[in-house]
Amino acid sequence: MVPRGYGLPMDVKRLRILREFADRQSVGAVADAMHMTPSAVSQQLKVLAREAGVELLEQDGRRIRLTAAGQALVLRADEVIAAVDRAHEEMASYRTGNALVRLAMFPSGASLLLPAVLHGAADAGIDIEAAHLDVGYTDAPPKLAEYAVVVTHRDERTPSVTLPRVSVTELMREPLDVIVSLDSTLAERDSVAVSELADCDWISVEGGFPVDDVLLSISAITGVAPRVTQRMLDFTTIEALVAAGHGIALMPRFAVRHPRVKRLELKGVRAARVYEALTRPRARGAVGTVVALLVDAGAERVCASTASKKPDDGAPTAP
Repeated sequence: MVPRGYGLPMDVKRLRILREFADRQSVGAVADAMHMTPSAVSQQLKVLAREAGVELLEQDGRRIRLTAAGQALVLRADEVIAAVDRAHEEMASYRTGNALVRLAMFPSGASLLLPAVLHGAADAGIDIEAAHLDVGYTDAPPKLAEYAVVVTHRDERTPSVTLPRVSVTELMREPLDVIVSLDSTLAERDSVAVSELADCDWISVEGGFPVDDVLLSISAITGVAPRVTQRMLDFTTIEALVAAGHGIALMPRFAVRHPRVKRLELKGVRAARVYEALTRPRARGAVGTVVALLVDAGAERVCASTASKKPDDGAPTAP
């Protein structure tokens, strides 16, 4: 049965509530996020259904889910809300001169890219509210309910996310290397084959994060299963354990800082993580500017690393 009221204009606030429901999947979670009561959220969604002239929600066991029409309307809601946000941003620039963008980044990526991005944003008249967010790759897109830009990372062999309400911009590729203690006999080397590490204890991150995904990918390719003895979420802790001789680890190249570890390149295997910026499609101008700044910061970091590796390629070095 088509709800009565078909043809009424749809209220933007109610479209935002619908989008929040698509992101958070429950009325209670929407109520918490929007500082409303659950009954008020339900009432507003019913009014929106009357405005749309179709049912937007349906029962799915004990849960409520979007109907096909509801899913279609969420896509259009993204477009409408993006346009309204762009209008608000433009008007705000007349009042204060600055736009605000909420940005979430995983910690090692933030330490690498955020300083340059903040400088560029200030020059562009954009205020950035940055936060740490370290979740598995598949858990990153839902965080767009809270942030305008989510910077995440994945194993380069993992396909990039393809969702109708998520735009993906690749920022950079960061190789992964093996780190060993300076007291290890391997520290005399500059590179190592995975097959030579079969008897080593490994220290890795929690399962589901890109570095561990890469380690599993290497295992699948080479047939050498790593013996993981410790799992930590903090690269500084991993480096400290390696430096103390408790094992070896796979580490993102630009995250290696401990003076008592040696970085070895892997021979015969491509291993890397890819940085990506996730946004809503047709995001407002300031969001696009922040993504462009992230792209530039990533390119500068990769170029700096490439330049630092090539003093011995036969070309004369600057005095």
